[in-house]
Amino acid sequence: MTNQQNVMVLDVKSRGVRNVLPPSSLPVAKPFLPQDLKMLLVKRFETEKGGAKINVWVDSMRASSPTRVKSTGSLPETDEKSAWIVHHPSALSMFEQIVAVSKGKQIVMFLDYDGTLSPIVEDPDQAFMPTEMRAAVRDVARYFPTAIVTGRCRDKVYSFVKLADLYYAGSHGMDIKGPSKRCKNKKGNQGVLFQPASEFLPMIDEVYKALGEKTKSIPGAKVENNKFCVSVHFRCVDENSWAALAEQVRSVLNEYPKLKLTQGRKVLEIRPTIKWDKGRALEFLLEALGYANSNDVLPVYIGDDRTDEDAFKVLRDRGQGFGILVSKVPKETNASYSLQEPSEVKEFLRRLVDWKKLSQGAP
Repeated sequence: MTNQQNVMVLDVKSRGVRNVLPPSSLPVAKPFLPQDLKMLLVKRFETEKGGAKINVWVDSMRASSPTRVKSTGSLPETDEKSAWIVHHPSALSMFEQIVAVSKGKQIVMFLDYDGTLSPIVEDPDQAFMPTEMRAAVRDVARYFPTAIVTGRCRDKVYSFVKLADLYYAGSHGMDIKGPSKRCKNKKGNQGVLFQPASEFLPMIDEVYKALGEKTKSIPGAKVENNKFCVSVHFRCVDENSWAALAEQVRSVLNEYPKLKLTQGRKVLEIRPTIKWDKGRALEFLLEALGYANSNDVLPVYIGDDRTDEDAFKVLRDRGQGFGILVSKVPKETNASYSLQEPSEVKEFLRRLVDWKKLSQGAP
């Protein structure tokens, strides 16, 4: 990579964020009210654990799973989407405005994996990265510090991406590693930056094994060990079996009060209760790169899932940089811009590289 500072490994500490207004040229996101009920269900699901009723869990699973948002009835469907686009315009159509804001600043790229760099597939083990997308990410990393921030196990996502010059933040940012030639941790181990939940590893392994046994009776259920979290995928599970699956997950989770349940796109995730997420991982990486309190940086985060909202919110609260939501349908989000699918992400990355080459006078 070029134009980068070497990584400095940091001690864990609280990190305040500056509360300044977003640049006037960036659109300010507004709440998308039709999703209020859905978000209420999901929040209730994530806060109730041992005493939660199974029907609440199932309602939340159903609420987070539709591929589109139902119309409020007050607006035709096309008008509803048009209204949403006004506040979350396409990052492609707004590309010139985006790069204009970056003048004199170092762009730092943060990319989710599933649904952003690769298509959503039924079998998570088959979520391979297209060759053209890999080339686009590789080219971006030549000009900008670039990180993959994912709920996946770091080693797993690296096996998909196969690019050594990136930063990888796996397990929702609980397992961060930079390019091996650029950084060492305090113990001198090359490459590893930060693992704030190491004490939970034995517990996560126990939960993974227990859920693997418990869910064998549910056709289509798949349990994935993401090192610092366990994912239970129900994309291929018949909806009539969701209650049984939720009961099995709850029965295991009840034995581990230091773990919590969160939810993504057709996946239940068991994670440590520490206050760490993709947003905090983004802050950590910016600080490690020397941009924690800098005005000459423009972080860009592209993602498609609920867990990416933590990073979008950090950028909006900083009043610095912006999030890009990958979605074909309106969603409540803290992102400033939108892209419809991974193919548009690839096009955005390519245009970013072309712009950088032109601005540097490169051939």
